[in-house]
Amino acid sequence: MPATMHYNNAPITDADQSLPLRDHIKEVIATYYKNMVAQGTKPENVYELVMAEVELPLIEATMEYTGGNQSRAAKILGINRGTFRKKLAHYGML
Repeated sequence: MPATMHYNNAPITDADQSLPLRDHIKEVIATYYKNMVAQGTKPENVYELVMAEVELPLIEATMEYTGGNQSRAAKILGINRGTFRKKLAHYGML
């Protein structure tokens, strides 16, 4: 199991809200790398780490956004409902 990515949970400002999602992610990844260097650790398996860290909060936020509607959530995420239900089961959300 990959390590957890940690970053600053500072309040979001109006300027932050105008940034595209990719820019937020880039900032978090850059901070992660800086922290790794500061700790004298070499990053490994970062792709797997990011995917593992992002999937659950993405599903949780989407389910909240849809009021728990699995079909709508699956459509928003661009995956079929069967695959989405497997992910919900995997995370104990059924």
